[in-house]
Order: sequence, then C-alpha cells, then structure tokens
Amino acid sequence: MMDSIVLNVVDIGNIEDLSFVKRATQLLQKLVSNGAAIGWVDPPSTEEVAGLLRELVIASKNGNAYLIAAWIGPDLAGIGFWRRYNRPTHRPHANVEKVAIDPQYQGHGLGRQLMNQLISSAINAEVEMLTLDFRGDNERAAKLYKSLGFTEYGRLPRFVAVGTARYDKMFYVLDLR
Repeated sequence: MMDSIVLNVVDIGNIEDLSFVKRATQLLQKLVSNGAAIGWVDPPSTEEVAGLLRELVIASKNGNAYLIAAWIGPDLAGIGFWRRYNRPTHRPHANVEKVAIDPQYQGHGLGRQLMNQLISSAINAEVEMLTLDFRGDNERAAKLYKSLGFTEYGRLPRFVAVGTARYDKMFYVLDLR
C-alpha cells in the first residue's frame, strides 16, 4: 500500500471541487463520530469544514499555512495542516493543528508520511518552531511525534473535557532552526 499513497498540496481548485470538500467532511465526521481527538466533540458540518479548508488555502498563498491531502487510489485517506500563529511575535512559528487519517488506513505509515511532508514544508517556509498539541491518551500520536524529533514542552492535566471524561493536553515542539 505504501507505493500507492499520493500526497497532494490542497489548492483553491480542490476547495472549489465540491466532491473534495464532501470527502474531507466525511473523513472528519467519521473520525469524530468514532471518538478521534482532532478538535471537535461533535462531527463538523460541511460548511465548517469548507470554511476551514478555504481559510487554509488562502493562508497558504502567503506561506502562512500548508494543507496536504493523502490519497490511496480514489480514496481520501488523510489530511493534515499547519499554520502560522497570528500574533506578530509568534509569526516565525507554526502549529500543526490537524492530522487526520481514515481508520482503514491507520497503522500503515500514512501519518508519518503526512507529518514528514508537513515538516519539510515548514522548513521550506522558514518556520523556526513547529508545535502541536494532542489529547494525552493518544499514545500512538505521542510515539509518532517523538520518533520525528518532537519533544514535550508542557501539559495541562485533565484539561480536555469530553463529557465527564478528562484528559491531559500535551504540547510538543520541533525546533527547525
């Protein structure tokens, strides 16, 4: 399967393609419905996903974001992105906000490929520090991020609330200087 993975930068043409937006929405909705910790408690609407994708594509034109899609054959198997911080004093830095892999393609190195591409693009965009955060029970993510050179720089105990459950929020950074 590794040979059949195609990574594509998402551009305005993709965003105007309603089938791409629909596929991205379905991917994110499926993950959230299955309990994935990717920033939503309830599955996002098509309008919300379309707005996010459009915002990222516009920001990417100025080197302020990078959005990538992973395809396996005709299937949208994953998406990921980083974007720069808005505060002027934080502009040299960017945050990986979502890495979402379809469950049927998890465990085959796709997350690693997406992250490697995100890291390379951040280096090319002269990002100095690439940060990310994730829910503390996501051991698979922690293992991946550590293997890519990210280090923990903080945690907020029991910060993430999903119903009555509480999870630590983990903060990792990769120094690209």
